[in-house]
Amino acid sequence: MTFLAYLDEFGHIGPYVSRRDCRYKNSPVFGFAGYVLPADQVRGFGTWFFQRKCELLGFEIQRSGQHPALWEKKGASLYTVRNVTSYWQLRNFTNRLFNKIARLGGFVLYVGVEKTEAPTAHDSKDLYVRVLLEAIKRIDQFCMDDRSPPDNFLLALDEHEQRADLLTQVSQAMYGGATPRRRLIEPPFHLESHRYQTVQAADWLCGLVGRLGAFWADPAEYSENEVFLRYFGHRLNKVSRRSGIRIGTDNR
Repeated sequence: MTFLAYLDEFGHIGPYVSRRDCRYKNSPVFGFAGYVLPADQVRGFGTWFFQRKCELLGFEIQRSGQHPALWEKKGASLYTVRNVTSYWQLRNFTNRLFNKIARLGGFVLYVGVEKTEAPTAHDSKDLYVRVLLEAIKRIDQFCMDDRSPPDNFLLALDEHEQRADLLTQVSQAMYGGATPRRRLIEPPFHLESHRYQTVQAADWLCGLVGRLGAFWADPAEYSENEVFLRYFGHRLNKVSRRSGIRIGTDNR
């Protein structure tokens, strides 16, 4: 079997000091999140997500004047405390999304870290590559260790300005080193999110995981994000595999 993995970024790639810092205050975590599906289920899932997006956000789509297939709403804007607490429709959709992925034989994946380096020591590019390679390793392990016989996978990412460098790093991980990623068929594909419902679905999951990650990393500063844990924590844990955000020496 071949799986397709769709991942996007959550949190923020830059340094973090505190939520009250005048400059480095965006998010205490960075990582990748999304989902993995059998390849023969992707087309149907994309259609399902498109239909649910139109139901959930029909008013915003109509007001935009854009065709629904090209309109997108970022997950960080969708998964706010106000939206989650005010709109049962969003909570219901999220649980349906989890159920749909599981029912199609897939799973949610999220991999990230708490950013603890001082701003002067922080290397955004290195962080991006390290976490991406860790996500690839975990999918590769799933295809190798959790499947008999082993399966293969392809990886789709949102567009990135340093695409060429990233492809080089991933290619080296695929073919070199002591543990090459043998189940990854090709280096990642970079896709325009507004044209791909599947990538938008990954971004919505990132919006949710990013809120949870901030709460796990700093529950005092992000206490309002406890609502995401209350509504979705158990369901997310149930549908996730090989996932975690490293908080200090802890993995959530």
